Amino acid sequence: MKLSLPRAPRPSVALLAALAAFTTLSVAPAQAKEPAPLFREFVGLNGHTVNFKPDLYQPVCRVVRDYHPVEWDLKDDTSTLPEWPFAKNRVSWEKVYGSWHAAGLKINVCLIFDNMKVTTWKDLAKDAEAYARSFAENFGPGGKWPYVETVEIGNEPGLYDDATYITLFKAMTKGIREGNPKMKIATCNVEGGKSDRYWKGAELFRNLGSHYDVLQIHRYAIAEQWPVWRRTYPENPKVPYLSAIQDLIDWRNAHASGKPVWVTEFGWDASSKTPDPKGEWAKWQDSTDEEQARWLVRSFFLFAEMGVDKAFVYFFNDEDEAKLHAASGLTRHYQPKPAYHAVAWMLRSLENYRFTKAVKKSLDDGYVFEFAPEKAGDPIIWAAWHPTKEDHSLTLDLAGKKVLRQERMPLAKDESPATAAPEASGALKVGERPILLWLEAGSTAP
Repeated sequence: MKLSLPRAPRPSVALLAALAAFTTLSVAPAQAKEPAPLFREFVGLNGHTVNFKPDLYQPVCRVVRDYHPVEWDLKDDTSTLPEWPFAKNRVSWEKVYGSWHAAGLKINVCLIFDNMKVTTWKDLAKDAEAYARSFAENFGPGGKWPYVETVEIGNEPGLYDDATYITLFKAMTKGIREGNPKMKIATCNVEGGKSDRYWKGAELFRNLGSHYDVLQIHRYAIAEQWPVWRRTYPENPKVPYLSAIQDLIDWRNAHASGKPVWVTEFGWDASSKTPDPKGEWAKWQDSTDEEQARWLVRSFFLFAEMGVDKAFVYFFNDEDEAKLHAASGLTRHYQPKPAYHAVAWMLRSLENYRFTKAVKKSLDDGYVFEFAPEKAGDPIIWAAWHPTKEDHSLTLDLAGKKVLRQERMPLAKDESPATAAPEASGALKVGERPILLWLEAGSTAP
């Protein structure tokens, strides 16, 4: 599939690249949710069908988002359903999703029709409704192959105008609701403003609350766009990374109260190669392996504080290509990068914890976020870091409570995460790699 250069740094480029390869600041806190999700429900990863290896990625996620090509299921005749559990190209969804489920992973399927021409549908509304109903009946909770919890109605369907997309959205959601009321429904990529090539504007969904359960958004921290595509650190207030997510949360608070917001794509390219100086990506700049690792982990912390309910890293694996969205994997040729080890450490440490409050939140002085245990009596955990400085002295008010242990985010499998404890005065040296501190139970009350 030939790629076209996007006008904005949107992940449709990432998706098209993946399908081509495989198939073809300080922002205001959001309204509090009670309770916040435990990290085992919060940390997700973007995968892709038969290429995803559930046993390899289980340490870095508990929820997987799959780019599920509708064209595989329907091919040229959208009026004829596939012979489930097989797609018409003979991929077995029973085998694919069954293996993910067996590894203890929850599954979110993005029904992606974005690259299907509207004219491919023989009868858009009728065929979309029948397809979605059948998929939900068979693969949703209680179905014959009950592996899928949530479906998204498109990824970045900007090639469908708003009216056409809403026709399809209503048809698919009607089919899903009737076919399996237990299956949750998410929107496509949504922004708080107007629709564009890679997202739909939130206002389209203002009066459609009964049709969906989740709002989703994709976000990348782009400091320089075409032709450089240089990314930056997540706290940077000069880029619309956290602020765009906050805009959607604000819209949700005003017009769709109670609907969860998911960040279903975020990430950083990190390649070991340099781009072809004579090619179209000649000026492209990636991030380092360490930057990818620390910025992913810190993004999870920042999203949790904002009130995001789930967040999915883009991407699971890459083939180390020096171009946009082609080096974003947690693994490179299925070999773990530093980001893999960093996210695995974060999830292992916090899987039974949920965000409770920001103890400190300052671009100048640093960040300290508190996470409370699911089990009463277990230690409380503080995450501490500075967005741009190393060896920054951060003063912590421990109120005389004991620090049971402390670890710095590792970058390798065999790296010891142990680090120095805070000084008696409460001063702690922090840097861009987060530190976790385990405090004795009851040290701070939410």
